[in-house]
Amino acid sequence: MKKVTAVFDIGKTNKKFFLFDKDFKEVHKEYISFDEIEDENGHPTENLDALQKWLKKVFNRILKAKEFNVKAINFSTYGASFVHIGEDGKPLTPLYNYTKPLPKHIVNQFFEKHGPRSAFLKNTGCADLSMLNSGLQLYWLKQERPEIFKKIKYSLHLPQYLSYVFTGVPLSEYTSIGCHTALWDYDKKDYHSWVYNEEIDKILPPIVSTETSINMNYNGNRIKIGVGIHDSSAALLPYVRSIRKKFILISTGTWSIAFNPFTEKPISEDTEDKDAINYMRINGKPVKASRLFLGNEYKVQVAKLNEHFGVDEDYHRNVKFDYDTYLEINKDFEYFYNWEGIEDVDMPKQTKIGYDKYEHAYHQLMTELVLLQIKCINKAIGNDTISRLYVDGGFSDNDLYIKLLSHYFRGKKLRTTNASLGSALGAAISISDSKLNSKFLKRNYALKKHVPFIISG
Repeated sequence: MKKVTAVFDIGKTNKKFFLFDKDFKEVHKEYISFDEIEDENGHPTENLDALQKWLKKVFNRILKAKEFNVKAINFSTYGASFVHIGEDGKPLTPLYNYTKPLPKHIVNQFFEKHGPRSAFLKNTGCADLSMLNSGLQLYWLKQERPEIFKKIKYSLHLPQYLSYVFTGVPLSEYTSIGCHTALWDYDKKDYHSWVYNEEIDKILPPIVSTETSINMNYNGNRIKIGVGIHDSSAALLPYVRSIRKKFILISTGTWSIAFNPFTEKPISEDTEDKDAINYMRINGKPVKASRLFLGNEYKVQVAKLNEHFGVDEDYHRNVKFDYDTYLEINKDFEYFYNWEGIEDVDMPKQTKIGYDKYEHAYHQLMTELVLLQIKCINKAIGNDTISRLYVDGGFSDNDLYIKLLSHYFRGKKLRTTNASLGSALGAAISISDSKLNSKFLKRNYALKKHVPFIISG
């Protein structure tokens, strides 16, 4: 029987289950997605009951199968989401979606009481993102639904709730507390004073390191059960553990997030910048991050290009970087695209497609998106001296994105990785005692080096 570590990797859309062997190679994977249900206001939310049943069913089936010997299990999930449990250990409310707006009067009242606003946002490393600041959800419940609030025994972030489902032990850990929750004071390295003033601390379980695991007998098996980890911090972990030099990780997808785990000044001075966010590493150290709605914008604009040129929806996948086309675009460069999900001072009032060929318009689009990406990366770097960039996720195999990025960052070393396992692998590593060496990324992540294209005189 092969010894394995099991990981549930719970995204908003897909719920995945992995088994990794001792070398962190994937030996089994399955996934499912559930239809969302609605909370009491009709806002879409996670079907927590269906999720919990699926977790138990999958895990029990794997334990019964004689093929694998599960030695450990951990959980990585999206953040900024609380499960509030009562005395009986059962959820008291739906899992409120972080896209649900908080009432304006609650946010205003909160800052009147615990502000001033800009000082508060700076201390907690947050932009005012409403329910994305999951700590404010606790304040909202206390004010607007006191009868529910009174019944809360513990409020657990989603990764810790999944761990609790298996262990019955309520705990908190740094990566979930640190993801723009408005709970943590980065200067004090403790909960912010408002948490104590409102007596919220009484329903937050004890904080442990993310590497903590509980050894227990589960259905007759001795298993090490992790406390869960926030998915963004999990995705960063294999890099932090295996690379000795300072780097920026650009994790691309619907959002492209640039992580700087090495900065001495994690907190952005600009509290109005909703795209400057902070995370925490598993040891409580802050990570400076900057985000761009890259994948979303790309999807929107490519659909418009496809329609304009009358090509099929996959046409863009086959466009390769062309040096002469790039030169033409750059001769008298101007901005052509009006973004739908991104605010930018340089964009025109409306999009104009000033080209007869799809390839030219696509090169223009990618050049403009990469220029936005550069601003985002530079924001994450700040005043730090960092010469390595790692790109993972959906754009790591987009030829134009990578060639343009390596061109604009000629002085830095650019590497791409195929980290589709990103957060799941991070969750497995966080509860293992293995040391990772510099060959880990090459072996497990298909690490590739990229050299900037040559500029002819």
